[in-house]
Amino acid sequence: MDFRSLRIVFLGTPEFARASLEALVNAGCNIVGVITAPDRPAGRGMKLSQSAVKEYALLKGLHILQPEKLKNPEFLQELKDLKADLQLVVAFRMLPELVWNMPPMGTVNLHASLLPNYRGAAPINWAIINGEKVTGLTTFKLQQEIDTGDILLQEKMEIGDSETAGELHDRMKEVGAALLVQTVRQLAAGLATGIPQNTVSADPKHAPKIFTDTCNINWEQDAEHIFNLIRGLSPYPAAFTHLQDKIFKIYQAQKEITDHQEKPGSHSVNGGRLRFACTNGYIYPTLVQAEGKRRMGIEEFLRGWRVN
Repeated sequence: MDFRSLRIVFLGTPEFARASLEALVNAGCNIVGVITAPDRPAGRGMKLSQSAVKEYALLKGLHILQPEKLKNPEFLQELKDLKADLQLVVAFRMLPELVWNMPPMGTVNLHASLLPNYRGAAPINWAIINGEKVTGLTTFKLQQEIDTGDILLQEKMEIGDSETAGELHDRMKEVGAALLVQTVRQLAAGLATGIPQNTVSADPKHAPKIFTDTCNINWEQDAEHIFNLIRGLSPYPAAFTHLQDKIFKIYQAQKEITDHQEKPGSHSVNGGRLRFACTNGYIYPTLVQAEGKRRMGIEEFLRGWRVN
């Protein structure tokens, strides 16, 4: 079967998903419907904001659905009327079985890890936080439990020694988009055979949602762990500590491994650089945001901080 004859419904919301939708459209795929999040108030003016996927879908004149509830009978009927052969999901919410089991070819998800490792909401963040050197992307068939379906295709990617979650995200969205197009081509040709995840790894690592406690830097840990935490939470939601009893976010930093007698968490300015002591060295923030201030380089921050 020619992959361009498949009737495809695409489900996604953020920029990561937009890259995949754009790649599918550019490849000539027949996107008969786009499901994305409802418009939400955002910004200081709380004006209604459209998702990145909706913005692109409008640009291309694609049919858009924005259900509040995925089990709404009216939405389910609209989805059924699209007569999709295949559904593709990228960075969307959990789907009820009524939705993912609707098309005859099932529903395929693109996930930003080498499954079964890093199932969950924040795979890019946790791969960096845990100091991984290699990650990747996976396409798989949706099943009842989250991120557990049979693996279709995977693509490995190296993680740079100083790469942040934001930088890795931007690389992965492009590689993932190409992988999803390749998956559609193979499914149409009958060449994609799923591999059960339990045959790949019996004890996978997980990627749960990031909470505030995760972002709070523990200076009793070693420099490598703290450095990876800062990278893995940049640019959002950002690792933080407290400086003069105010929240101090650190987006980028450098590390130094060395013996010292300073108390972990203590800070000082050395050679025009702010540093925090940890158990086996120092962390030198380079891109920061003090509470109530905008994000800035450490040199600019120190000029104002000295005055205070």
